[in-house]
Amino acid sequence: MAVKFMTAKEAAQMIPDGATLGTNGFGGAAFPEEVAQEIENRFLETGKPNDLTLFFCAAQGNNQTKGLQHFAHEGLVRRTIGGHYGLANKIGKMVSQNQLEAYNFPQGVMTGLLRQTAAHQPGVLTSVGLGTFADPRLEGGKMNDRTKKAEDLVRLIQLDGREYLFFKSIPINYAIIAGTYADEDGNISFEREGVKAESLAMAMACKNSGGKVIVQVQHIVQNGSLHTRDVEIPGALVDTVVIASDMKYCMQDFAVQYNPGFSGEHRMNLAEFKPAELNNKKVIARRAAFELQKNSIVNLGLGIPEYISAVAAEEGITDRFTLTVEDGIFGGNPQSGLNFGLSLNPACMVTMPSMFDFYDGGGLDQAFLGFAEGDMHGNVNVSKFGSHLAGCGGFIDITQNTKQVYFCGTFTTGGLKTKIGGGKMQILQEGTINKFTNQIQQITFSAKTAVENDLPVLYITERAVFRLTKDGIMLCEAAPGIDVEKDIFAHMPQKPLVAPDFKRMDERIFRDEKMGL
Repeated sequence: MAVKFMTAKEAAQMIPDGATLGTNGFGGAAFPEEVAQEIENRFLETGKPNDLTLFFCAAQGNNQTKGLQHFAHEGLVRRTIGGHYGLANKIGKMVSQNQLEAYNFPQGVMTGLLRQTAAHQPGVLTSVGLGTFADPRLEGGKMNDRTKKAEDLVRLIQLDGREYLFFKSIPINYAIIAGTYADEDGNISFEREGVKAESLAMAMACKNSGGKVIVQVQHIVQNGSLHTRDVEIPGALVDTVVIASDMKYCMQDFAVQYNPGFSGEHRMNLAEFKPAELNNKKVIARRAAFELQKNSIVNLGLGIPEYISAVAAEEGITDRFTLTVEDGIFGGNPQSGLNFGLSLNPACMVTMPSMFDFYDGGGLDQAFLGFAEGDMHGNVNVSKFGSHLAGCGGFIDITQNTKQVYFCGTFTTGGLKTKIGGGKMQILQEGTINKFTNQIQQITFSAKTAVENDLPVLYITERAVFRLTKDGIMLCEAAPGIDVEKDIFAHMPQKPLVAPDFKRMDERIFRDEKMGL
């Protein structure tokens, strides 16, 4: 069947009530913004389509008006099955108010579900998620009271004496994807995109579910114009091509219109590097940088871990390891903020499902991730805080399968002020919220599972470093100038174990000059 070319408004008319709609992209990268906007416009004008199920692997949005925010209307969506909600706060608010059913599963599991759906397999069998909120013995990935009454999409399986989680495949009725160019046969290229994301897997899952694949592009080119190696989605998988009406709908992500250094089309000169000021975040990143190993393959998470690459650049050691991003990028300089997910001058781009295959198989040597809450057992929460739903993203896949895991965050939060210099730290004003509590709100990282798997784990803060043991977290380092009783133990629900080899953190971390790594 020949591909059809139409406007975004016409494509939006195709989506029927009750459909399962797969949306592609990471943040704002490879997301079909105009098609999503026209689906929203149609609903606001006519009440159609309604009762959709949204299937998405990664966070798609900017926490304002773009991405999945277009679907945040009561009645438009009945259910969400997503890997990360952090950039779609309007959807998250609807979840907290029980306006729709919501499931949150690990991002790698979500990408695997697309491939299993495409292959007509019943689902994903994996150890990823054991002991976390995705485990049906805890919450089964159900994110509100309304969803507790809904069907179970994950169950516990015993196989050869081992426990696994089985996540049920989800047929995709319609898929909306964004690429760069389409030729007259509907072949889709990605040469100006900053990621490939899950585009091919999404198209295959939808096509083999008997669904319709809609791809938004920048321009149409003649047959034969696209190099075979640039075609990411073959025209045989594409039903409809939407030519964007304006390039504002074709940004590389929701922060940048276009940078050839993100797509790998050109190697960009790096701007003159300016070391970050010496503050709590840099102190944490500096201590974490001591753990970087030569020739290691590394993932840096959102937040404070992003500073580690800047510290490595300042110390001149960026050539000693390879940085990766979970959406499929090896090498380069991974970006932060709304550019998170892209890398300047990447060495290679693979698909998101392929990257998670690599991660799940233990390909990552080291992972540095943020933490919002921790308990004395060593469990960590980054996914749900009161009415705020962030979701797990790739956090569970990464922390359960990486050879060494480092959690990086301040010891307290909410007004924390410190004085750093001269090789020591002083607390000027304590944060109003203690990060370590008796019970976290949701288990995104399971200490029990980590201990069973003999996973080395450190918790790095600006004033203390803890190590995970079978008996809970153990204090192994404290910053020079810190009173352990007053500045550490007093802000924990109980006194932690103290390492027999307890020591002070390296004084170089707390000085303005380079550390000399």
